[in-house]
Amino acid sequence: MQEGEREAIEVDLLLEAIFRAYAYDFRGYASASLRRRLWRRAALEGVDNLSGLQERILHDPSCLDRLLAELSINVTEMFRDPGFHLALRERVMPVLHTYPFVRVWIAGCSTGEELYSVAIALREEGLLERARLYATDMNDTVLSRARTGSFPLERLARYTRNYLDAGGRQEFSSYYRVDGDQAVFDPTLVRNVVFAQHNLAMDGSFNEFQLIVCRNVMIYFGKPLQDRVLQLFDDSLASLGVLALGRKETISRTAVEPRYEPLVGAERIYRRTA
Repeated sequence: MQEGEREAIEVDLLLEAIFRAYAYDFRGYASASLRRRLWRRAALEGVDNLSGLQERILHDPSCLDRLLAELSINVTEMFRDPGFHLALRERVMPVLHTYPFVRVWIAGCSTGEELYSVAIALREEGLLERARLYATDMNDTVLSRARTGSFPLERLARYTRNYLDAGGRQEFSSYYRVDGDQAVFDPTLVRNVVFAQHNLAMDGSFNEFQLIVCRNVMIYFGKPLQDRVLQLFDDSLASLGVLALGRKETISRTAVEPRYEPLVGAERIYRRTA
C-alpha cells in the first residue's frame, strides 16, 4: 500500500470516529488544509501517525478540544477588507432600513471581530436598537472570547485604520476602554446579540434573517459541504434578504444561484430575489 493511500484511510477513519463519538462532522472539509491541521495536531500530541491521533481523541476528550481549536479557522480582524464593510454600510444598510425589525446572522463568528464591526456600523446607521444579531461558531472556546469583547491593544491601530477606511463616523476609541494590554469594547454593542454554538456542517436553520454574513469560512470546505451551507443560508434568508460572503467565495454555478442577484458583486454581496 502506498503511503498516500494509507494516509487517506487514516484520515477517513479519524473523521468518522470524531463524527460517531462526538457528533462533529469534518468529513466535508477541503482535504489539503484538513490534513495539514491533523498532522500538526498529531505532532503536538506527540503521536507519530493519524491512527495514534484517533486513539488519543477517542480516549481523551480534552484532545478533541485541542483539535477543534486547530480546525477552527480564526484568522480575522475588525473591519477586515474595509471595502466590504463600506459596501455593507452604503448598499446593505439602506435595505435593512426598510424593515421594522432586523435579524442578522454572523455565521462562523470566531472571536468576535466581525460581529463587533457589524454592530458598530449598525449603531452608526441607526439600526442597532431594532436589530437582533446571532453570533454562532462551532467552537465554544472562541465564542467565549467573543462574548468578552476584549481584543489585544496592539491590534487597535490597524483596526482603527480599517474602521476609518470602512466609512466610520466616530472616534474609534469611543467604542472601547483600555484594560492593561486589552481593548474592551462597549458591552451595549452586543446587548441584542445571541451567542450560540452552531456547526455549519451539521446543524440546520434556526430563524429567518434579513442579513447573513459568513466570510472566509467556506474556502476551507469541499464543494459538497459548500453547497450544503449555501442551501442552509438560502433556507434561512427572508425574501429580498442579503447574503454576504468572502471575496474568494461565490454562489456562481451553484444550485442557489438562480435565486440571487449581485448587490455588490466585487464584494460577494448577494440579494435573494425569490
